[in-house]
Amino acid sequence: MKKLALHWQILLGMVVGVVFALIMVKFEWGPEFVTKWIKPFGNIFINALKLIAVPLILASLIKGVSDLKDISKLSKMGGRTIITYVITTIIAVSIGLTIVNVIKPGKSISEDTRNELVESYKGDADSRIAAAEKQKESGPLQALEDLVPGNIFNAASDNGNMLQVIFFAIFFGIGIILIPDEKAKPVKDFFDGFNEVILKLIDLIMLAAPYGVFALLAALVVEAPSTDLFKALGMYAISVVIGLVLMIFIYALLVYLFTGKKPGFFFNGISPAQLLAFSTSSSAATLPVTMERVEEHLGVEEDVTSFVLPIGATINMDGTSLYQAVAAVFIAQAFGMNLDFATQMGIIATATLASIGSAAVPGAGMVMLVIVLAQAGIPEAGLALIFAVDRPLDMCRTVVNVTGDAAVSMMVAKSVDKLGEPKAREWDENYKKK
Repeated sequence: MKKLALHWQILLGMVVGVVFALIMVKFEWGPEFVTKWIKPFGNIFINALKLIAVPLILASLIKGVSDLKDISKLSKMGGRTIITYVITTIIAVSIGLTIVNVIKPGKSISEDTRNELVESYKGDADSRIAAAEKQKESGPLQALEDLVPGNIFNAASDNGNMLQVIFFAIFFGIGIILIPDEKAKPVKDFFDGFNEVILKLIDLIMLAAPYGVFALLAALVVEAPSTDLFKALGMYAISVVIGLVLMIFIYALLVYLFTGKKPGFFFNGISPAQLLAFSTSSSAATLPVTMERVEEHLGVEEDVTSFVLPIGATINMDGTSLYQAVAAVFIAQAFGMNLDFATQMGIIATATLASIGSAAVPGAGMVMLVIVLAQAGIPEAGLALIFAVDRPLDMCRTVVNVTGDAAVSMMVAKSVDKLGEPKAREWDENYKKK
């Protein structure tokens, strides 16, 4: 597989994984074999990526902020990053609402099918609803309160606390800027070296990516619900996918308009991260690869990638926001509800804000969806209607999340004159045989 480009290796691993699983389900012992002997390798691969996530954010973000030398640069880049992320999220939600209102997928769901789905997935849906209810009971400033960690070591021990880790890294980086250079140099040199070590570990982990995604896709196929349920929700899934595809093309258009880089250049550079995002359903797990591809293959300078991408992996969930808009209206249609214009505008606002607080891990969108449903007055039990197809759609919307992060990083880099030419590195370029 060494002669193939990385994204082709990953794609081949995905295809072989699906074919292998389809063959194994023909045997009575096949699904159990895949679950016990194949799936663990996929979990190991994801765990390796998660292992790197917090050290990567700490090292790269502290390095990125301290490299700015001037707090005014931090303010300039941060403001442009947040504004761009919010704008792309609003565009994504608006596209989702437009498509779901045109296609009306909820009209194709029969009452018998709905009852069957609600009964089959009631337990899973209830757990999501309970998690969301706990979040809904929080005060209006809870998100701001949660942003500041009481203990950085506790925050760093859980990938779900990425915002707290990001806050600490930015705060620490600002501290480095504000002290004398001679005092700051040893600390900065440490994090510069630490960052290089983490990037090299990412290179090593990615050598196993084709095999990791093979295991992940094989397990997904053998554990999937019955095909009858997928057929009943086919129109809903198609609506979501159409919206996600449109959003990817919008990213390419924005990159071309703001940076002059052609879509082929953009997609060729980010495609391995897209495929990995599809396999893992996690922006956080994909973050190390996204940062490497954007910096080395799209030409964004390191101080931009180390600042923009970790923030984007946490607050920029365009694919999730689009999905929430489609899902909310679909559930309303399935229950025979007609949502007026004001209610749908409320969905835009709620989905945008919910995406900011959504964790960059598989399934987090389902929890945040309950917030959107409650705001629009849609029965929360309808969550069970879409649970059957959430996993494959989660994979698709994570691709959009990661693509959006990369597009915004290029736009921000161009705006601060930090977009250059790609400089790809080999995994063993600094290794010398003795």
